[in-house]
Amino acid sequence: MPEVDLVFPRAWVEFENPADASEVMRCDLTWLTSGYTCIFGQGCQGIYADAPDVGCCTLGAHFADDADEQRVASYVERLTPQLWQLMPTRPVTAEDWVETDDEGARKTLTVEVEGQQACVFHNRTDFAPEHGPGGAGCALHGLALTLDLDPLETKPDVCWQLPIRRTFRDVDRPDGTSYTEVSIGEYDRRGWGPGGHDLDWYCSGNTEAHVAPEPVYLTHAPELTELMGRAAYDELVRHCDAHVRSRSVLALHPADPHP
Repeated sequence: MPEVDLVFPRAWVEFENPADASEVMRCDLTWLTSGYTCIFGQGCQGIYADAPDVGCCTLGAHFADDADEQRVASYVERLTPQLWQLMPTRPVTAEDWVETDDEGARKTLTVEVEGQQACVFHNRTDFAPEHGPGGAGCALHGLALTLDLDPLETKPDVCWQLPIRRTFRDVDRPDGTSYTEVSIGEYDRRGWGPGGHDLDWYCSGNTEAHVAPEPVYLTHAPELTELMGRAAYDELVRHCDAHVRSRSVLALHPADPHP
């Protein structure tokens, strides 16, 4: 089935962050209770047709801030040739994995291998070191599994957040008070900006990726906890559980299989 129309009815919930009264969490229940899962290596077609094995790593990853880059740097130091296909044979420097885009933002370096452009940490399908797991995928993700860490600890923020999108908005109430609205929802192709319309394939709205036996709010618990905080996540679980029990077919994500 082709990608579903991105405009459809969604169920949202708003609640005060139990850990911060200045924040109101606004969460997309339709997305968070959907059966989406990453299908990299299991049917993912990549965001560009000429790079089907690269997933969404084609463009590299922009760092959220200096702290994000420094955290990743601390794990780059721990990579080995058994985990990173394109690791230099000499001591690794920042120039080997960081570049600046046309607007001056820092991001992971992209390189071309056999005609496919991708993040320098993306191991190609022919990666088969003598010792080590090998195979296609992110070297930093593989490092996390080797160290028994969650991949969100080793990868750039944007990599582990996709396709969950967190946005902030300052809201003024009529009574003169204000709060920060923290929205947690689906990072569909529109979240990529104008270039998102040019993606040949994208996962969040495709039925091929809505095959998980459990919903997003459970399968992505570590990511959501990091994005929201433990107290807010626990409150979200309560609302999601209630939504799963009570929702009608009209509240389902259209990419989910319908009963």
